[in-house]
Amino acid sequence: MTMPWKVSWKVLVDGVDMTSDMRPFLIDIEITDNEGKSSDTCSLTFDDNGGQIALPRDGASIEVFLQGVSKFKGTLDSARSSGSRGGGRLLRITAKGFDSRGKVKQPLTFHKDDATLQEFLDEAAKRAGLSSVKLAPEFASIRRDYWAADGESYIHIGERIARELGGTFKIRDKQSVLARRGEGKAATGAALPVITGVVGQNIISWDIAPFKGRKTFTKAKVRYFDRKDASFKSKDVEFDLDRDLPEATNVVRSTAADEDQAGQIGDARRREAEREGGEGSVEMDLTVEAQAECTFMLSGARAGVDGQYRISSARHRTSRNGG
Repeated sequence: MTMPWKVSWKVLVDGVDMTSDMRPFLIDIEITDNEGKSSDTCSLTFDDNGGQIALPRDGASIEVFLQGVSKFKGTLDSARSSGSRGGGRLLRITAKGFDSRGKVKQPLTFHKDDATLQEFLDEAAKRAGLSSVKLAPEFASIRRDYWAADGESYIHIGERIARELGGTFKIRDKQSVLARRGEGKAATGAALPVITGVVGQNIISWDIAPFKGRKTFTKAKVRYFDRKDASFKSKDVEFDLDRDLPEATNVVRSTAADEDQAGQIGDARRREAEREGGEGSVEMDLTVEAQAECTFMLSGARAGVDGQYRISSARHRTSRNGG
């Protein structure tokens, strides 16, 4: 007899609702929403003792809903069978947020003169076989004399620019986004939801260090080339942090093309310093609204730990036995 699920879920494979067929065999669902350094992932684990689960086709599209909310949409990456004598058999289906078999990993070589970042990434996305790219308004309007991709894949281009500007770059299905990191906003500029965790209510466990010393800086120094003076100069960007810290400068090793770019890099390091104050993890009851870059408000832990944090990754897990 199959245990009843405590969480409402639905799975679409190539647009077809497979929920009823999967229900007798599905053991658990795990979805990870990352901040951009790696792809979003989804795994489905099935009881495969009878070998009755049909393998989905290579590259099948998969969409998963939890509590009526679409939490993952991507492409099948692998199907792995495992088992042991006396231990039963499992089939684990893993999907990524984008089709890793396609042109997104193909090296690109092209350039654009006197263009905005939106125009440059639109061209890169087109060459990578993606339909569109959505940028935060502050990023989309950045104009430079020269943009180039020199043997980089679209993934690497997006990650490089995200590191430089302090952004979060993600590919989801056929679309990609580049949002400003650390501001609790989506690429459209809309505010992301605020997630509230209360000890004794919806929090199962927590492990948080509200401050760490190793990654803290009080200002950034960026070297750039001044064309008018034909000389190298440096731009300093001060950080206004809520901690009393000894002076430490984050000296950026790369050289910016001009003062504007140096300012953009310095601002990115400032926002990075603001979000690197502490670290930790929290396990909560299933909260489908939680996603990377959301603001998290903790209360009920203790003085000095309660307060506002930024979610860097969110993992949603549900099973037929544990809820």
